[in-house]
Amino acid sequence: MNATPTHHQLRLKYGNFSTLSEALDYAASGETGCNFYSGRGKLTHVLTYADLKQQAQNLARRLNGLGLSRGARVALIADTTPDFIRFFFACQYAGLIPVPLPISLHLGGHQAYVTQLNRLLESCQASIAMAPEGFLPFLEEAATGLDMVLIGGPETFASLEENQDPLNPLEPQELAYIQYTSGSTRWPRGVEVTQSAVMTNLSGIIQHGLKVQSGDRCVSWLPFYHDMGLVGFVLGPIASQLSVDYLSTRDFAMRPRQWLNLMTKSRATISFSPSFGYELCVRRLGEDFNEHYDLSSWRIAGAGAETIRADSLSRFAKTLKASGFKSEAFLACYGMAECSLAISFAPLNKGLEVDRVDGDQLSNNRLAMPFIPLLTDEEQARCSKFVNCGVPLPGYEVEIRNIMTGDVVKERESGIIFVRGASTMTGYFNDPILTQEVLSPDGWLNTGDIGYWVEGSLVIIGRSKDMIIINGRNIWPQDLEFMAEQQAEVRPGDSSAFSVSTPDGHEIAIIVVQCREMDNKKREDLVQRLRSLVHKELSIPCYIELIPPRTLPRTSSGKLSRSRAKADFLTRIQWEEVTTNLSTTAGSA
Repeated sequence: MNATPTHHQLRLKYGNFSTLSEALDYAASGETGCNFYSGRGKLTHVLTYADLKQQAQNLARRLNGLGLSRGARVALIADTTPDFIRFFFACQYAGLIPVPLPISLHLGGHQAYVTQLNRLLESCQASIAMAPEGFLPFLEEAATGLDMVLIGGPETFASLEENQDPLNPLEPQELAYIQYTSGSTRWPRGVEVTQSAVMTNLSGIIQHGLKVQSGDRCVSWLPFYHDMGLVGFVLGPIASQLSVDYLSTRDFAMRPRQWLNLMTKSRATISFSPSFGYELCVRRLGEDFNEHYDLSSWRIAGAGAETIRADSLSRFAKTLKASGFKSEAFLACYGMAECSLAISFAPLNKGLEVDRVDGDQLSNNRLAMPFIPLLTDEEQARCSKFVNCGVPLPGYEVEIRNIMTGDVVKERESGIIFVRGASTMTGYFNDPILTQEVLSPDGWLNTGDIGYWVEGSLVIIGRSKDMIIINGRNIWPQDLEFMAEQQAEVRPGDSSAFSVSTPDGHEIAIIVVQCREMDNKKREDLVQRLRSLVHKELSIPCYIELIPPRTLPRTSSGKLSRSRAKADFLTRIQWEEVTTNLSTTAGSA
């Protein structure tokens, strides 16, 4: 399935889409579709968009036979399989609301996953639910005691009788789906995304962000239950009639080189990843890898979904330069589920633009002033590096407001990012109180992110709720994590920084570090070295805790969760040890 429409056809036809079912109707008129690969690189399923449309409509008639009310929620365990996409679009044709739910990645075992599914099923008030083979027992256990019409695997629904009434697809003003956020800062929330919102966002992504062209092809290992995986690489390829090759998130985590193999095999041009995906590839490849890849067709290597680590992406580009990868392919973007997906894109074919700012000015005065290394000031001025995420998509209004006063700030003043536009959510499902906290009556969404303007482009610093405030000073957790990950014993993504309140009411900084070193003397050396570095750079004491590999908690989308790391830390903390440790730091400064 390599045929693609012309750029003229893409632009002309796309403007007429008002719903996801219309987008699939268009995609089905071509010869493109999606392919699914195993972790060993074997092609396991081929699903053309023409077949997807027919199968989704047949399934929609079976769902209609259940007599559900229009807009009833259909919970779907979103494994990377053709069944998820079939059910998702069956809901579109049947007038039902699909709700993608996560698979059990990084969830701490059987009971934790069942508990999470139970809370999500209750939250979305699902009428029916589907899970692929292997996940059905979890779903059935999670649904115990809930009033649901039907729970089963694909075979259960395939055995239903078809209703012969005409299909009545979801309309532009109705919800297209409910997207649960990854929950990196609090319990996941169900974002209400209308048909018109997601179609507007897809139009901006396709025509302005990516400028999709004839010959483009996608590869993705991103989870279907995450906004970038769902909107960017399930709905986006359909709306632009592009073929896409899928590798499951689990298989990528085990064999990240298969991502590069797929890019080579399919000559794909578009693929995205959070920074940790690029880091994982480089880590598994090693310095002297002898695999042969051809990445010369990769024109857009997107980066988003978390703080973009420019150093990690630079290592990826350097490592794979001989394989034809071009650093100019990197494309920084900014977005969130509450805005369907994308808010801004950096320019194409320019690579990453890194803004180097004086960290002291940023922390003390909330000013992102350019870092100027002078011989006399080099040691006193900290350099913080942030990636420019480009200009907002057409149709968005974006304001950055002062954290304390709420006033709109000037260029290079940091503040909270507010967004208004046709792609923003209508609210959090069944949660008017939380909706009111972040969405104003006139449509302004408080993103909870901190950023600043540079010549009309957005630069993202981090989440406002992650900010560490010590003695009135703003300290970004990324700065502490970066210091930890510069140590030889620590890999990228192996640290989490946050603050906690002591029993006497003082706020202290904590860095939890995954450490593979077993020698006690070397472990103590790492702790002392990192503690001294933090004190030297930031003039604050910091408690360092070393924990075993693969124990830092992550969100359902694979991002490190500082809030859960903090909660875990507080369950095992011994305040006497922390106090003694910090006193030693102060005495040695």
